[in-house]
Amino acid sequence: MSEADERYDETACSIIDSLNQIGSQWRLIVLHDLQSNEKRFNELKRSTGASSRTLSRVLDDLQETDLVTRRLEEDAPVATYYSLTEKGQSLRPVFEEIEAWSEEWL
Repeated sequence: MSEADERYDETACSIIDSLNQIGSQWRLIVLHDLQSNEKRFNELKRSTGASSRTLSRVLDDLQETDLVTRRLEEDAPVATYYSLTEKGQSLRPVFEEIEAWSEEWL
């Protein structure tokens, strides 16, 4: 394998790895929705249109990849809030570029 082929493989692998962490439809929807601010589970459910089961699974996945954090407020009634971690917030420019691209090409 040539040096150019190796560099291509490394680049392609990093893109594929990145998309595996953020690339599902529901992950992207939730990450985009949390760009504006912290939200409660039911707020996310309403704004994304996801079922409770799907949203719960996606939030668990996003927490495992350190893109979203969960905060529990134990006042009555108990409330769970979700927000982007620093790693999740670093995706803002990516979303902005995708939006700019889609406005021009789609």
